[in-house]
Amino acid sequence: MPTPTHDVDAVVVGAGFSGIYMTHELSRRGLSVRAFEAGSSFGGTWFWNTYPGARCDCGSMEYSFSFDRDLLESWEWSERYPAQPEIQAYLEHAADHLDVRRHFTFDTRVATLVWDDAASVWVVGTDGGEQVRARYAITAVGCLSTGQTPDFAGMDAFRGETYHTAAWPKEGVDLAGKRVGVIGTGSSGVQVIPIVAEQAAHLTVFQRTPAFSLDCANRPLREEERREFLDNLETYRTDRFNYPAGLVTDVLEVNAMDLDDEERTRIFEERWARHRAPDILMVFPDLFTDRAANETAAEFFRSKIRAVVEDPELAEALSPRSYPLGAKRITMDTNYFQTYNRENVTLVSVADDPITGLTETGLATRDREFELDVVVFATGFDAITGPLLAMDIRGRGGQELRDRWVDGPSTYLGVGVDGFPNLFTITGPQSPNVLTNVVVAIEQHVEWISGLVDHLEATGTIAEPSSAAVKQWTHDAVELADQTLYPEGNSWYTGANIPGKPRVIMSYVGGVPAYVAECDAVAADGYRGFELTKA
Repeated sequence: MPTPTHDVDAVVVGAGFSGIYMTHELSRRGLSVRAFEAGSSFGGTWFWNTYPGARCDCGSMEYSFSFDRDLLESWEWSERYPAQPEIQAYLEHAADHLDVRRHFTFDTRVATLVWDDAASVWVVGTDGGEQVRARYAITAVGCLSTGQTPDFAGMDAFRGETYHTAAWPKEGVDLAGKRVGVIGTGSSGVQVIPIVAEQAAHLTVFQRTPAFSLDCANRPLREEERREFLDNLETYRTDRFNYPAGLVTDVLEVNAMDLDDEERTRIFEERWARHRAPDILMVFPDLFTDRAANETAAEFFRSKIRAVVEDPELAEALSPRSYPLGAKRITMDTNYFQTYNRENVTLVSVADDPITGLTETGLATRDREFELDVVVFATGFDAITGPLLAMDIRGRGGQELRDRWVDGPSTYLGVGVDGFPNLFTITGPQSPNVLTNVVVAIEQHVEWISGLVDHLEATGTIAEPSSAAVKQWTHDAVELADQTLYPEGNSWYTGANIPGKPRVIMSYVGGVPAYVAECDAVAADGYRGFELTKA
């Protein structure tokens, strides 16, 4: 017997930061909400990524909801850079504090989102067979929630254990005395590798591309830091929108190339000692537009690698030279480079000796074979568009979002797509998303979408971006990116890590201030760029 169809005002997909806040904002407006989550609890990416060493690269007070002082006061972070268990516990606490748990259905994946033209509603289908009809559909699926495992030959032949960092067993993995191979040296890799090295009999790291990484020098969060943040909360809520990545820092008014080597190095050293990524990555205005300026910072990072890796050849192999600093995500680490001084750690550069596949007993490259008991895939994500396209989303006339984006995503403000009315994507493609403190991006998106919903409720209309607005915003986002060094990174920022995925920048690189100003102007102008029609 088919599951009955239920009618609600809104469906929210996802139970991370964005799903929790979006559900809270809609429900406090009196709208009925159903929220679905594939996992068994709150956390989003922090529910799934439980690998050893998983930690946020943004400071804990900044990586918190800022809209509710009572929520901030009621939680005490233990560390400057919070680890996965603490972040998930915080989100559980936030969900209960905001009283949104009652709206969520867990262990349930949204499979289909289909627009009903005649009724002007979304028909949402779950993997359990339930159908829900809703006037609004909001995706809160995150940017880094669809793991990517390379399609190596012999995946089924390997007799050992395999794990992906984004799907780590909740009960943990015993690596003691085992020969372990870790593939990938991005954010997940640089966090998991030092801990695996301490546990395994031998660790072989298969490096695809060396990483620029900053020592986070994590430590307990001081009470005076917490208190200072709370005392200046309202100032922070305003100031965060004045900085390109939504992270407050002091950007100098002089370009890197206007200084001599000694002065520039002195400034880099002072910023490095802060152990905070935006303080060094945004110190000079020209670091992301001038390759020569960027190279001064890149060489400074490489000098830090040479200072801790004892073998000069190994240090060079770990030093990025094929892309600008920041064009791939900067990682934050704890003793990552020092790990390569251990006798039980071997580095293999698969750029020079490519992986050909897994074997029954391990892994083979073009020139060698490695006997392994465990293979860990720290191979990242099908980022930004991947979680959206994992669902079957169909708009007007049955148009599939997968078909619409076959040549790359096109959106208006990263929030909406023409042909898909009342579908709103939190931190969607061509919004600042991963180039910001994502909690800042989420809060801005949720509050802006909530304002639009208020307008639609008051006017009895539905919202759909015009084709012209989508075309212009997408064009402008690509054009802005082409004026920077980001396209040179050949990274997941552009989909380059996924075979066959269109190569296009998927984030708005113009910075948070410009983005927020445009969103505010659109709202002030009666939601210019949206076609508002009676339901």
